[in-house]
Amino acid sequence: MSRPKLAFIFPGQGTQRIGMGLELAKAFPEVGEVFAAADAALGENLSELCFHGPEELLRQTVNAQPAILTASVAFWRLVSGYFTPDCVAGHSLGEYSALVAAGSLELAEAVRLVRERGRLMEEAVPPGTGTMAAIIGLEKMKVLELCREVAESEGLVEPATYNGGGQVVVAGLVPAVRKLMELALQSGAKRAVPLNVSGPFHSGLLQTAAAGLEKVLQNVRIAPPRCPIYANATACPVLAPDEIRRALTRQVCSAVLWEDCVEAMWRDGVRVFVEIGPGTVLSGLVRRIRKEAQCLHVEDGESWNNLLEWAKRNDVI
Repeated sequence: MSRPKLAFIFPGQGTQRIGMGLELAKAFPEVGEVFAAADAALGENLSELCFHGPEELLRQTVNAQPAILTASVAFWRLVSGYFTPDCVAGHSLGEYSALVAAGSLELAEAVRLVRERGRLMEEAVPPGTGTMAAIIGLEKMKVLELCREVAESEGLVEPATYNGGGQVVVAGLVPAVRKLMELALQSGAKRAVPLNVSGPFHSGLLQTAAAGLEKVLQNVRIAPPRCPIYANATACPVLAPDEIRRALTRQVCSAVLWEDCVEAMWRDGVRVFVEIGPGTVLSGLVRRIRKEAQCLHVEDGESWNNLLEWAKRNDVI
């Protein structure tokens, strides 16, 4: 029996939590080495922030992005000693972790890059002018229709993330997002939930951030990935360095096509999705998109042991 096709997937901003990585860093030197390398790359004690907080600093975009990437890559360093991915993908920020896992980005380069990405995203829109909300239980084309209707009177609001399972996240100007939430509920949405974020990420309001990131990426060495990486902006595999640069630039101000990414991996034969990083948000989304999918994750000793046991039972390692 041939082994199942594996996709390793990496979470994005919002999954950060105090203590992420501490248990595995104590237990496995290779995990601790990743945190130490990130500290050296940034010239600051990022690992202390990951392990002990404070939460208000960890939550800031410029800190959360390198912190989540570092934790995810640290867990991947452990996993990569046993597993070889057939493909990788990441949700928003997680795309950078996926690129490190695929060998396209070096850790030091990636952690500095996402720190700059976070800064550009925070500075693109004045504080308090933009926000995001999750619309649950409304067909995605209806959400798009409502966004266009609201934009005519209230200003920009548009789909920012197609998460699947009946969940679409919208982003835009505060009055437009509020109006969109109101109309979504009137149109039959089960819930309309405002998100605690610092800006309207993955929307056209971040064009200046995308332009700034494009310039930064011109000076970043990107190698061809060792396996396909499914890009958020297109839901297609990207393999060439220039193609990856374009995908990362576009991702900042266009919708994350997560549902389409999962469906594309499924069509290409993936049946097992392993989430590498804090939390199990992506595992939940994958199950909503494809109920038949098998989902595992790695973030602590228990989940790592569970993955190893599953792999041995299924002759994966």
